[in-house]
Amino acid sequence: MIAPTLQEQFGQIDIYVFDQILKGRIAPGMRILDAGCGYGRNLVYFLREGYEVFAADEDAQAMESVRSLARKFAPALPESNFRVEPVERMSFEDACADVVISNTVLHLSRDDAQFEAMLHGTWRVLRPGGLFFCRLASLIGMEGRFKLIEGRRYHLLDGTDRYLVDAAMLESLTEQLGGEMIETLKTTVVHNQRSMTTWVLRKRAA
Repeated sequence: MIAPTLQEQFGQIDIYVFDQILKGRIAPGMRILDAGCGYGRNLVYFLREGYEVFAADEDAQAMESVRSLARKFAPALPESNFRVEPVERMSFEDACADVVISNTVLHLSRDDAQFEAMLHGTWRVLRPGGLFFCRLASLIGMEGRFKLIEGRRYHLLDGTDRYLVDAAMLESLTEQLGGEMIETLKTTVVHNQRSMTTWVLRKRAA
């Protein structure tokens, strides 16, 4: 049998999600929930390797793509694991996942209220001791470069409008949620157009 190529094995996985796998923080036997999964770029590896995978996205077309991946790589998983619903109103049980992925989702918030609802809706499904992986647009490293629209909504140099956090906000939210950063914040400035920050937490035991 020909071994799968790296691309076949991992798909288009975010390099920072891949980093968590390499560090052993995401391991076989864990339940993975991708909150705002899009077309499933971060799920190919987990489906192929037999993880119990759950996902939610409000885009029905994107979710059908994820279900197609599941039928191909993990046909034993029930279709009910993959739900068309917004992350702030996911119907999964509290504390059902060992790892929750929120990849390029929270910065789509319209305002503070939606950001808070999306964040708490995502955090709710993570078990105590579990891993929260979040990557989102931020102001870090690009302060003063974007046009303020209102509140924390900015017009970025790449032409998009995003809800942007900063380091102080993420540090405060970590405490409010009852989490602890297991890595320092890592931020990448993308071609001087936008700034993307990786925020990785462990949920403290109750």
